[in-house]
Amino acid sequence: MGRYAALLRGIAPSNPSMTNDKLRGVFEGLGLESVGSVLASGNIVFRSTEADVPALEDRIQEALGTGLGIGGGTIVRELTELRDLLDRDPFDGLTHGRGSYLTVTFLKARPHAVPLPPEPDPLTRVVGYDEGAGAFLAVIDNSEPGRTPDFMVWLDRAYGKDITTRTWLTVQRIVRKLEALT
Repeated sequence: MGRYAALLRGIAPSNPSMTNDKLRGVFEGLGLESVGSVLASGNIVFRSTEADVPALEDRIQEALGTGLGIGGGTIVRELTELRDLLDRDPFDGLTHGRGSYLTVTFLKARPHAVPLPPEPDPLTRVVGYDEGAGAFLAVIDNSEPGRTPDFMVWLDRAYGKDITTRTWLTVQRIVRKLEALT
């Protein structure tokens, strides 16, 4: 049985239809096992015998739309893909912190190669694309008070709407939770 993380786009924890208990309920209603949540931002872990990830993504997204009116996107990754990403350490020893955010943007299409767009501004450094995880990697400099790049808008323009971004710390938490699933 495989261990998976569903990375949901557009989850607003303040929306009563998007609470972790309601999200978990949709996954449990689909017959997925050992369903759990990581943080309150649309990260659901589960076990399943289903191996067709695109079909699983479609089934989850349809259930979220029908059950909770959530029209965002669903991107699913297997534990081994996420564990391998962590083990590769694409950020080369950098540390996620208050002044420097390490970000991982998962692409639903999972192309073999992604043309890396030019950096949108001096506050964003493009690290690269990780084919194994189907993810674009970047570092955002948050050290200047009052100045934040419009990173999400830039990503949407560069890669479209079938993406979702997590911090490196969140990816680490998701992997720990997946590894603990029984």
